[in-house]
Amino acid sequence: MELRQLEHFVAVAEDGSFTKAARRLNYVQSALSVSVQGLERELGVRLFDRTTHRVALTAAGEAIVPTARRTLAAAEDTLDVAAAFKGVLRGRLRIGIMQAFTFIDVAAVLGEFHRLHPGVEIGVHPAAGGTAALLTELRQGTLDAAFVALIDPPVGMTTIPLGSEDLVLVAPPDKMPSGQRAVRLDALSDATFIDFPAGWGVRTVVDRAFAAAGVERQVTMEIADVATCLQLVGAGLGVALFPPSMVPADEPRIRVRPISPKITWHVVMATPAGRTSAAIDALIALVNEARALAQLP
Repeated sequence: MELRQLEHFVAVAEDGSFTKAARRLNYVQSALSVSVQGLERELGVRLFDRTTHRVALTAAGEAIVPTARRTLAAAEDTLDVAAAFKGVLRGRLRIGIMQAFTFIDVAAVLGEFHRLHPGVEIGVHPAAGGTAALLTELRQGTLDAAFVALIDPPVGMTTIPLGSEDLVLVAPPDKMPSGQRAVRLDALSDATFIDFPAGWGVRTVVDRAFAAAGVERQVTMEIADVATCLQLVGAGLGVALFPPSMVPADEPRIRVRPISPKITWHVVMATPAGRTSAAIDALIALVNEARALAQLP
C-alpha cells in the first residue's frame, strides 16, 4: 500500500467523483481509477459503489476514510518536522473561518504568517454550515484550525479564547419594544425572528437561552449571511439577536437595545487536541501576539 493510493482514495471520497478528483489532483482519470482499484485489492474490500451516475463510499470505505486521512497527515507531519530542523516551515494549513467577528484581524494574522513562512500553503474554508460544521471538519481531520463561536468547551479540542460579547436586540424602530431598559426575553415571545441556520454559533446560544427562560420564539427566516440578515431586519421583516460588533453604527433603519438576561457569545480558535505541527504552532504564536496587541483577556 502506498501513500499515493491513500491520497487518491481520500480525494475521490471527498469529491464523490473520479472525474472531479482527477481534475483536482491534476491526474489522469483512468490512472486514478487503477490506483484506487489496486488499493481495494490490497485491502481486500470494496471502497466505492460505482454506477454510471455516481460514486458512493461503501461501509468499509466510510470506516477507512478517517484512518487514511490520519495516515496522510502523519506523513506530512514527518516531512514538516524534518524541514523544521533545517529552519524551514513547509506543509499545508487548512483553516475554517466563521463569517464575521472583530476581536482580532484574522486576515492580517494569515498575511503575516504567509510573509514569514511562504513554504506553507494556506487554505481558508468558509463556515458554510456554521460552528457545528467546522468542529466536525476539525474532528475528521479536514481542517487544522478553525475560528468558531462556542457555548461549551468542545470535546477533543484545544481552544484559545479570542473574545466575548453580550448579544443585543436588533430591530426596526416600529418593532422595538418601548422603554429604555434592557428588553426581557419573554417580551419577545410574539416577535418574528430572522436568524442564522441551526449549527451557527449565535443561533445555538440564542436557542439555548430562550429554552432556559421557557420562552418560545418564532424564527420565520434562516439566513446564512450576516449582511443579508441585517438588511432583512432593516426592511421590517423581523428582529434579530446579534453581537454588537456585527451591527453597523450608521444604519438608520435599525435600532439596538440590550436584552435581559444577558446572552453571551464566545469566540475561540480551536485545534484538535494532541495533533500539532510546526506550522500550527507558528500560527498559534501569531494569534497569541494578536491577542496581546488587542489586549484581549
